[in-house]
Amino acid sequence: QVQLVESGGGLVQAGGSLSVSCAASGRTFSSYAMGWFRQAPGKEREFVAGISWSGITTRYTDSVKGRFTISRDNAKNTVYLQMNSLKPEDTALYYCAADRDRGWISQKRYDYEYWGQGTQVTVSS
Repeated sequence: QVQLVESGGGLVQAGGSLSVSCAASGRTFSSYAMGWFRQAPGKEREFVAGISWSGITTRYTDSVKGRFTISRDNAKNTVYLQMNSLKPEDTALYYCAADRDRGWISQKRYDYEYWGQGTQVTVSS
C-alpha cells in the first residue's frame, strides 16, 4: 500500500509559477513510477507528466512541454511538479499517482494503482 498526499496548490496569475509536491509513505516509493494528472470541472482526468522510478526518464503531455518539470527525490519519498508560464487552461485539481515499474511511463490513468486526494491549482487571467 502507498499513501500519497499532495500539497502546494493555490491561486496564481497567468504567466506565474507554482510548485506542487506529493509525499509518499508506505511501500517502497523508489520502486514506483510516478505521474501527475489533472482534472478540470466537466472534463476527464488527464495525464500531465510522469517520471520513472530512477528519475532518469520523464514524459509530458504536449500542452505543458517546456513549461512544466517533474522531478523526484527518492530519499525524501517526494515527487514534484514545477509549473511555469501558467495559463488559465491549466486550472484543475492536480493529482499524483503511483504506477508499478513497467519499463515505460504510462499516460493511462487506469494503469496507476495509488492516488492522492488532489490539490487545487487555479490560474487567473
